[in-house]
Amino acid sequence: MKKREPVSHIMTKSVITVNQMDDLKEVVAKLKSNAIRHIPVVNGNEVIGIISRSDINRLTFGALFEGQEGADEAILDMLSIAQIMTSKPKTVSPETSIRDLVEIFAKEEFHALPVVDKGILKGIVTTTDVMHYFLEQ
Repeated sequence: MKKREPVSHIMTKSVITVNQMDDLKEVVAKLKSNAIRHIPVVNGNEVIGIISRSDINRLTFGALFEGQEGADEAILDMLSIAQIMTSKPKTVSPETSIRDLVEIFAKEEFHALPVVDKGILKGIVTTTDVMHYFLEQ
């Protein structure tokens, strides 16, 4: 393993994003159709939040009870992305070392971090990306 390998080597560069004004149903659709667990919320190229599948699952009953799809729809209609997202998420730069990233993931309860350079979203890096990196070593 290279000591100072940067996050840019393992991050996902083509990031699926949502806008704060989008519908929560759109977030759910993007999570499902892209088989992802985290979506940065952007205003232009600026990251203003992040929303995860876990955030959505906490709100909905579908995974717990059969026949509750209507309740899930109602909840998603009542709430906005701004109400659910983690605002001002911690970010890392493309030059952050993978070692430093692992320390952040180990100390804090993050599973994904937006990668930002000069205020512009460049990618997203997840704990899964780190595991794949270590498996390749």
